[in-house]
Amino acid sequence: PAPVSPPRPGGPPFPQHPAPASAGLPVPPPPPTAPSAPVRLSKVTLTKAAPSVSLAKQGGTSGALRVNLNWQVRKQLPGWGGRRGGADSLDLDLCALYELADGRKGVVQALGNAFGSVNRPPYIHLDGDDRTGAVSSGENLTVNLDHKQDFRRILVFVTIYQGATSFADLHATVTLQPQHGAPVDFSLDECTVPSTVCALALLTNTGGDLVVQREARYLVPERGVSPQRTVDRAYGWGMNWTPGRK
Repeated sequence: PAPVSPPRPGGPPFPQHPAPASAGLPVPPPPPTAPSAPVRLSKVTLTKAAPSVSLAKQGGTSGALRVNLNWQVRKQLPGWGGRRGGADSLDLDLCALYELADGRKGVVQALGNAFGSVNRPPYIHLDGDDRTGAVSSGENLTVNLDHKQDFRRILVFVTIYQGATSFADLHATVTLQPQHGAPVDFSLDECTVPSTVCALALLTNTGGDLVVQREARYLVPERGVSPQRTVDRAYGWGMNWTPGRK
């Protein structure tokens, strides 16, 4: 406490109060921070050097994943045209082998009208059958990512149903477009073997995330062996196959 001042003549002393503790100026609240800009995901193109990517990193954690195959014939070569004549009759089929977490296996394809379903097992659906390559959207598979925990693996492949004896001189692009994310795409290499079936991409469940692996692998069926059985053997699916038509 401060000392008491001497009394003024003729009056009582002034009471002396201790000085208040020093207080600085009030600190203004920090200015509100601007909301952070959303993370912009960019397209990833898979190559031989960088053949795989996580769908989660592309924003593909829910909703629908569209797998698109679009192709063009560069030029007319012997062996193109098939029984309907002309390159316009080339009929490629986009297909998917699937193995679910509970062990069930199957195929989604136009052959045999096995178009699948997006809302019930196998949670994969083929939207149609482009028999000419003239449809601007190509052929599309839809994978329901809301059920990604139900998948063990999915192999997307393409077969030549009619119109050519191999994929030679065919330019094709595969695009995987998550509903809420950025696309993943890649082109097929030049085909130099008499192949009628090509494994495009393998999607594998790794801890709840689907990892996309570029395959772009041309396979040559043995004599009398179907393209579907050929790709089954190459990837160890172990299914039984019977002839089908569409």
